[in-house]
Amino acid sequence: MDILVSAFVIILAIAVAVVLYYLLKNGIALLVNAVVGVIVLFVLNLFHVMSLAGASDLPIDWITVLVSAIGGLVGVIIIVVLHLAGIAL
Repeated sequence: MDILVSAFVIILAIAVAVVLYYLLKNGIALLVNAVVGVIVLFVLNLFHVMSLAGASDLPIDWITVLVSAIGGLVGVIIIVVLHLAGIAL
C-alpha cells in the first residue's frame, strides 16, 4: 500500500512541476514583453523621436504606461499611432 501511495505522490509531483513550468515559461515571456514595451516608451521620449514626425513627445502617465506594459511593443505602436492621429489616451 505504501508503494502505491508513493507512486501516486511522485506522479502528482511530476504533473505539478510540468504545469508550473508551462505557466512560468509564459509568465516570463509576458514579463519580458512588458518591460521591453515600457523601456521603448521611455526611449521614444528620451530621444524625442516623435518630433521627427512633427508631433510632441508622448505623454507618460498611468494609462500609457499601463497600455505599454500590457501590450508590450504592440501597445507602444498603438500609442504612437493614436498620438499621431491626435487621439489622446
